[in-house]
Amino acid sequence: MAKPNYSFEKRRKELAKKKKKEEKSKRKLGQGTKETQAEQPPIAGAQDTPTDNGI
Repeated sequence: MAKPNYSFEKRRKELAKKKKKEEKSKRKLGQGTKETQAEQPPIAGAQDTPTDNGI
């Protein structure tokens, strides 16, 4: 049986954490990637309802 390569697994986890952290910081700055913006569904009825009743 093959010996597990723990250093490879650790490096892969570190890279995943780094990528996730960078994406989070981009979202906070409002500069999210096209992928993250496409994944977020629009709020239902937000554009269809008027903000004031015209009174």
